[in-house]
Amino acid sequence: MAVVRAFGKSSTGMIQREIDRLAALDAFDLLDTPRDEGLDRVVGLIKEIFTVEIGIVSLIDAHRQWYKSCSGLSAEEVPREDTFCRYVVDIEEPLVVQDATKDPRFAQHPAVTGESHIWFYAGVPLKTKEGHTIGTVCAIDRQPRSFGRRDLKILTELAGVAMDRISLLQSAATDGLTDALTRRAFKQEADQLISLALRHRHDVSCIVLDVDHFKTVNDTHGHAAGDAVLKSVAATCQAALRAGDLFGRLGGEEFAILLPHVERDGAVAVAEKVRSLIASHTVGERQLKVTASFGISALSIVGKDIETLLAQADAAMYRAKNTGRNRCVAWSSLPTDQTAGARRRVLKAGSIVFNDRRSSIDCTVKSLGSDSAGLSVSNSAGIPAEFLLSIKGEGFETRCQVIAQDRQNLEVAFR
Repeated sequence: MAVVRAFGKSSTGMIQREIDRLAALDAFDLLDTPRDEGLDRVVGLIKEIFTVEIGIVSLIDAHRQWYKSCSGLSAEEVPREDTFCRYVVDIEEPLVVQDATKDPRFAQHPAVTGESHIWFYAGVPLKTKEGHTIGTVCAIDRQPRSFGRRDLKILTELAGVAMDRISLLQSAATDGLTDALTRRAFKQEADQLISLALRHRHDVSCIVLDVDHFKTVNDTHGHAAGDAVLKSVAATCQAALRAGDLFGRLGGEEFAILLPHVERDGAVAVAEKVRSLIASHTVGERQLKVTASFGISALSIVGKDIETLLAQADAAMYRAKNTGRNRCVAWSSLPTDQTAGARRRVLKAGSIVFNDRRSSIDCTVKSLGSDSAGLSVSNSAGIPAEFLLSIKGEGFETRCQVIAQDRQNLEVAFR
């Protein structure tokens, strides 16, 4: 059901600005993509020039600040409402906090009073050429310090360098670590193959795979071991595929395969073959055992574009995760009352509302159709199987049922 809300003039302006900002961020398609050496160098320069413990280049969507590059913190993201950087996004201007313990906005902030012990913060907007603030570049320290006009000018210049690098990444076709196609390049080539398939009426299938317990590998054995795992998984996939198949890296430990002239059952067989090969290998001197979970979708009456195929394969992959990992699940094998139709890729601010409207959680709507959506949250724990989804600024509200989920993603069908 749709609900129309009334907003004041200033509120409407703020909502439209956020809609435009998220659209600009969406155009870069960089959220949850792998780290980049060029931006890592920018972060290294921030720490070296200002002699601070923490440097960050971040992107900020509707519900979180995600670190595209970060040195000095172990987290990869933080809820938007908990960040200093949300103020930079709100005012679209630099923010310097020389001593957070003396600033009433931050004195009682958990990052200041808790283990993180953040006392100094300098952040500048990461702005597109059109002036949209899609993230921040930050210098952070665990002790108070001064930060003069010259320092702020240098940090602003480094933000410009970071933005130039982000713009350049749009044209990259190959992932530097695994030699897989980048997410953008994969989608572009997939669109062409799907168009040919529709024109000539032949099959196309899509596989999404996600390495199981990858965070544990990084936390236990270090990022070098994690990189070795990703290289091994990518090499195993590429060796098992045909010359005309597409193989891309969608995110940190998530990959996708597009199989022209292969129908759903054939794709399930390919996925099972790759799954078995990955599980049979060990990686590195520690002989790490690695597994992956697979979701499969195929061209159909509703699935006629790469965004829909990826959304369906994602939902199936999340079901594979939920039912034990190291397995393959096809989209068509989900219960018929839980499958959904075509979707378009979006980036919108939403709220998950439950507990008789007494509880709500901010989310980012990542894909949207007439009967389903893909959502991203900071933590899906505690979210009920049914809830209301509200899309801010659009007067849209509907009841949802969870189809599949992992720790930070939900696939939902509208009820």
